Amino acid sequence: MTDKTPHILVVDDDREIRDLLSRFLQKHGLRASTAADGREMRRVLGDARIDLIVLDIMLPGETGLSLCAQLRAEGGPNRLIPIIMLTAAGDETDRIVGLEMGADDYLPKPFNPRELLARIRAVLRRRGGEAAPVAGGGTELQFTAPDGGAWRIELGARRVVGPAGPVDLSSGEFDLLVAMAERPRRVLSRDQLLDLTRGRAAQPFDRAIDVQIGRLRRKIEVDPGDPQLITTVRGEGYLFAAAVSRVEAAAAS
Repeated sequence: MTDKTPHILVVDDDREIRDLLSRFLQKHGLRASTAADGREMRRVLGDARIDLIVLDIMLPGETGLSLCAQLRAEGGPNRLIPIIMLTAAGDETDRIVGLEMGADDYLPKPFNPRELLARIRAVLRRRGGEAAPVAGGGTELQFTAPDGGAWRIELGARRVVGPAGPVDLSSGEFDLLVAMAERPRRVLSRDQLLDLTRGRAAQPFDRAIDVQIGRLRRKIEVDPGDPQLITTVRGEGYLFAAAVSRVEAAAAS
């Protein structure tokens, strides 16, 4: 393995699960570190560059939901690390809350390690293997919102800049915005958006995309209660209403 090998942090209070996942991930070409709780998680994050966190919700002391919210609220690079949450089987409330806190995906227990590996690879693939944004350069998507505000999505830096400046998006929210902005004025179903952003099909009653759309609207719409940029097409899905231009960053004004 090299320094560029993705480094996964598994946070779970069950030692057997930690050891099993660590061995499994390393067997499949990834680096793996483990932590039993929030304190150990922070220690690992302070000592190493982590590319993705597998975070169990049910932890002693601080819960996985609390830790996820804290990471997303931080001002440093840790807030950008993708998070896959492990939830109790059948507990839809925890899954929804996890997504609202900024998790990128979830997997109910018990799970097949191969499915977790597939989810990890899908998230890393969308991230381009990078845990931190790349400074400058690359391609941008530019559009004007219905209210006249100018926006740009810096694909290389994974950064969104609106009329008031940079907008703080989680990696999942960024991926969803890019998926829609690359297909402007086209209705995309929930299944299509889930496939484009998470690389998997929707499960019955899966509200992951609806939750992410709600979070995204709160950050980019003038009035999230009356969205004009990301509109709902009843019975079909969602539509990105603006015309979008793809330009090279160096040529952007």
